[in-house]
Parts: sequence; C-alpha cells; structure tokens
Amino acid sequence: MNIIIQKIRLQLKRSFDRIRNENLKKNALQAIPFWIASVITGLFAVLYTKLFVGAEDITAIVIRHHMWMLFILSPVCFLLAWWLVQRFSPFARGSGIPQVMAAIQVTSPRTSHLVDKLLGFRIIVIKVLSSLVMAIGGGAIGREGPTIHIAASVYKIVYQLLPKWWPKIAKRNMMVTGAAAGLAAAFNTPLGGIVFAIEELTKTHFSYYKTAIFSSVIIAGLSAQALLGPYLYLGYPKLDGLSASIFFGVALVALLAGLLGAGMSKLILFIFAWKARFKTKAHHVFFVAGCSLMMVLLAFYVNKEVLGSGKDIMETTLFTANKYVHWYTPLLRICGPLFSFTTGAAGGIFAPALAAGASVGSLVASWFNVSDIDTNMLILSGMVGFLTGVTRSPFTSVILVLEMTDRHNVIFHLILAGMIASLVSVLVDKHSLYDHLKVQYVKDLSTPEETALTEQVDEQKTIKPITNDREQIS
Repeated sequence: MNIIIQKIRLQLKRSFDRIRNENLKKNALQAIPFWIASVITGLFAVLYTKLFVGAEDITAIVIRHHMWMLFILSPVCFLLAWWLVQRFSPFARGSGIPQVMAAIQVTSPRTSHLVDKLLGFRIIVIKVLSSLVMAIGGGAIGREGPTIHIAASVYKIVYQLLPKWWPKIAKRNMMVTGAAAGLAAAFNTPLGGIVFAIEELTKTHFSYYKTAIFSSVIIAGLSAQALLGPYLYLGYPKLDGLSASIFFGVALVALLAGLLGAGMSKLILFIFAWKARFKTKAHHVFFVAGCSLMMVLLAFYVNKEVLGSGKDIMETTLFTANKYVHWYTPLLRICGPLFSFTTGAAGGIFAPALAAGASVGSLVASWFNVSDIDTNMLILSGMVGFLTGVTRSPFTSVILVLEMTDRHNVIFHLILAGMIASLVSVLVDKHSLYDHLKVQYVKDLSTPEETALTEQVDEQKTIKPITNDREQIS
C-alpha cells in the first residue's frame, strides 16, 4: 500500500513539474516579442533623434547665415511634408498619439483590419520623412509624439510576424506597451512612459500590462542609453532654497499655462473643422503655403523663437542668465504649433507645448522679478501646466518634467501645478486635444457601420477587461 501511495505522489510531482515548466515556457515565449520590439524601439528612437537634431541644425545654419532663404525653404518643406503624408499615408499626419489611441480602441476581432491603416511600416517611413522635412523648414514640431507612433507600429509589426503556434498575446497589449516604450525612449523617462500608459492609453486594470510595460520600458530605455549615454532631456536646473511664497507663483503660472494650453488645443480643433470644408486640394495647398509664410514672417520681423521645437527656450531660461523672455514669446510659441500642426504634415506637439509653458513661467517670473531659483521653479510649473492643458494628463506631465530635470525635491510643487492646470483647462474644453482627434480618426478610417461597431467595442472595454488580456503575462 505504501508503495502505491509513493508511486501516486511521484506521478503527481512529475505532473506538477511538467505543468510548471509549461507555464514557464509559455511566459518566456510571450515575453520575447516584447523584448525584441523594445530593442528595435530603442534603436529607432536614437536614430530618429539624431536625424531630427540634424534637421534642426540645418535650419539653424540657414537662420544664422541667410535668413532670407527661409522664404523659399519653409514653403517648399511645408508643402513637401504635407504632400508626403497625403500621397502615401494620410494617417501618418500629426503627432501620432491620437492614432495610437484610435488603434487601441478599434482593436477587436471584427475591426482589427482598421489598425493596419493607423500603424505599420509605411506609417514609420512617412512619419520620419515628413517630420524631418518639416523640421528643416522651421516647423514648430517635436519628435516625441512621432516616436510613440513609430514604437507602437514596431510592436504591431513584431506581433504580426509571430508564427501561429506562438503562445497567444493580445494585440492591444502590444500597442499600449509600444507607446509606453516609445515615450520612455524619446524623453529618457521610464517612469513617464509607464504613467503615460496608465493615464492616457489603458482602459483595463494595470495588472494585465505591468510586466510587459516594465520590461519593455527598461529595455527600450537601456537600448537608447547604450548609444546616447545616460543623458537628461534638459539637465539639472538649480532649485535649492526656494522661497516660502513660491507656491502662490506656481498656482498662478499653472492657471495661466493650463488655460493657454487648452485654448491652443481649442484653436487647433477649430482650424481642423474649418479645413474640413475645403473642397479641393488647391485649398489645402494654399493653406499650407500660407502657414509657412506666416511662420517666416513672424521669424523675420518679430523673433525667430517661433521656429523649431522650442527646446532652446527651455535650456536658455533654465541654465543661463537670460531668465526672462519677451512679453510676446508665449504668443509666438502658441502660433508656431498652430501654423505647423494644422498643416496635416507629421510632427509632435509635446516639445512645443513644454516650450510654450516654459515661456509662460519665465514671463510671470519677470513680472514679479523673483530670484533665479524661483524663476526656474515657475518655468517648470509652466511646462507642467501647459502640457496638462493640452493632454489632460497631469500625472504624466509631472513625471516627465521630474525625470527630464532629476529634481524630485519639487514634486509637490509640480503636482500642485498639474492639479490646477487640469482643473482650469476643463473650463475651456472637457476633453483633451488627443481625445478629440482620436474620435475623428476613428470616424475617418471606417464606414458608419464600422464606426458604430468600434464605439460599441470601446464601451465594452471601459466596462470590463478584454478577455485576451488575461492571457497576457502578468
């Protein structure tokens, strides 16, 4: 009898070991696609960063030696960037974040074919080419949003290349994780990528994504750092010894920046609605050419600060003695994205929003003539406030600015800025720019029947997790 019991126990142990090994194998196989896509994303982010910086350097050379050439260069570049998108990949326009949000929404067995229009290899190529051409022309765009779009496309391509026998992975998980890895690699902000995925992209419980997102963000970030080094997006501004009354300045800057960020988003949506009434391509051509000429006229007769992503404004005000901007600089930094983002070419709005917020903080600091350290605090608060006004993602904005500057001692100041900006921006519009654009993309890529179906699918996702997500590694 004892022998029989021992045999049964031995058999049960072998069965348990077999089950455990199978689960381990399945989890490992499920993780490999995320790791591969993470490395590719990191390499793409580095290459794209170098190309984008090179494009901005070309613009700087033209401005420094022959600024009059912008009257030729900018219209040509704006029109070429717009044409590339219109001719080869219409859904590659803009920053790319709304497209990723739309792709996540329409991911279901009945509507997954729509994702191919929003993410893919052609999107990557046109996104890079169009945004680089816009940057050469002086467009007020950033590379961060496009990096997120590119990363989500990379993850989606890797998912499609998996053989049929591979353990099942939810496509939606791949895209959410790709977007998080893209933001982490673009800004070198791993926590920012994670918070962005939680706050902006996911509708299900984070436990279904955590392992994939953590590992992908780490690998993508390390891949980028291996080539670029352990850099900070901005640097280490001085923030020691802040005055006790600085919280009042932070609140004022956040209020103004939040309203301006939401207001700029509202103007962008108004222009898009107006453009929707254009009946011929000639109207679009004249509009794009007009936007480029307005950018050049402002740069030539007012100040060249209207051009480019605006990172130089952030660096100048934070790290030099030139702490204060002109009274019109915030207006220029709002006009820049208005004339660039609405053309329909590729280009992000993250960096321009941060630059606009920095100019708001610097201007308010000049009103009260505060110390350099307090000025730095107001500049960072403006960055958080303006970005929150555009995205309505205060936690993402706070974490991004914290990681870009490595100044965690002011976390409560920045949380206050994000909270106030989030509250006041609702007075302008209840929804973010990305939310409005996501809805429009969903309508553009589907028939009325498909649109109704995708809206139904999205409602189901907000109520309960997707069944496939439970099969994802956690």
